[in-house]
Amino acid sequence: MPSATGKIRLLMLNYEFPPIGGGAANANLYLLKEFASNESLRIDLLTSSPTPGLTVEQFADNITVYKVGIRKKNLHFWKKSEVISWLFKAYFQHRKLLKNNDYHIAHAFFGFPTGFLPWLTAGKLPYIISLRGSDVPGQNARLALEYKLLGPLFKSIWKKADAVIGNSKGLCDRARSFMPEMDYGMIPNAVDNSNYACGKPRSVGKPARLITVGRLSSTKQFDMLIDAVELLVRRDVDVCLTIAGGGALQESLKSRVSQKKLQGNVEIAGRIESEKMPDFYSQGDIFLSASLQEGMSNAMLEAMAASLPIIAAQCEGVEELITDNGIVLENFAAEAFADSVAALINDRDRYAAMSAAAVANAAGFSWGSVAAKYIDLYRNVINVEGTV
Repeated sequence: MPSATGKIRLLMLNYEFPPIGGGAANANLYLLKEFASNESLRIDLLTSSPTPGLTVEQFADNITVYKVGIRKKNLHFWKKSEVISWLFKAYFQHRKLLKNNDYHIAHAFFGFPTGFLPWLTAGKLPYIISLRGSDVPGQNARLALEYKLLGPLFKSIWKKADAVIGNSKGLCDRARSFMPEMDYGMIPNAVDNSNYACGKPRSVGKPARLITVGRLSSTKQFDMLIDAVELLVRRDVDVCLTIAGGGALQESLKSRVSQKKLQGNVEIAGRIESEKMPDFYSQGDIFLSASLQEGMSNAMLEAMAASLPIIAAQCEGVEELITDNGIVLENFAAEAFADSVAALINDRDRYAAMSAAAVANAAGFSWGSVAAKYIDLYRNVINVEGTV
């Protein structure tokens, strides 16, 4: 147990960490940046890298990152064989870290696959799980079989955890539908507002620049957004859409754009490096999201910080993020997106009000606040007092 000084030795686990992964990887990165200046914490992170071998990096004086490498082709899409390979190799490094260090608590991002590792040592080391979205059974068609086969294991991993945390009310509700007997805490995502031109006055350009960001998977419904642009073009609405992100559907989305002869209106930009994302958002006018499910969208938070109004399909995390700064669509259809885009373009006063509200709302989601909540949780689990 922690010493009287209240210092905590923490083992973090996440099978994704930049450059691999998406929102959860970036959330982990920003948490580490907040934790780096905290003398009450000593942290080891066990994660992955896209090339074989073990890499040890000193992230900060109090943070060491252990990267278990596999042969990974796509940084934003995990094949089942890659997940199994990483989990098998990480198992041995996990055992080694536990043998050589006297940890007080483990913190796993994703109930599975990452949560499997601390589950193996449940009873010896307390652990918490941060649910992120895809690790909670829901509408992700690609993972339907995995949800069915691994459901009992998911429940056992959650049950033995000392705390299970969702990053939005909607995600907690989805988790509760899957396993109603659990108590779920909620700690939201956040955004580094200092990276964005917060408060910058915005107006809709010609063409109106629509942007969207995410892994190119069927759950994100980028095909619907392409269809919405087609409808707008037919109505002589001057728009262009840029889709940023990597993933398995990149070529099929490009083919869809070509078949609809929308090359002048839709760009499949691929993955954009994180340090270039603020500039990418600054070039947009409206952020779109047709995602069927999220935890809490990092991309929406970033769009808010960049003063962008949002038009989004109803899903988890939306109620916390979109109030007077955007439009939430109950109707998951291309026509609904097209109608909303056209209406917002033509109402400059409403657009300006939403843009200002986006910045104000983003200010309420800071990584410093999120880090403080996690530290409080660590201390409560291991029953130690101290200051953040």
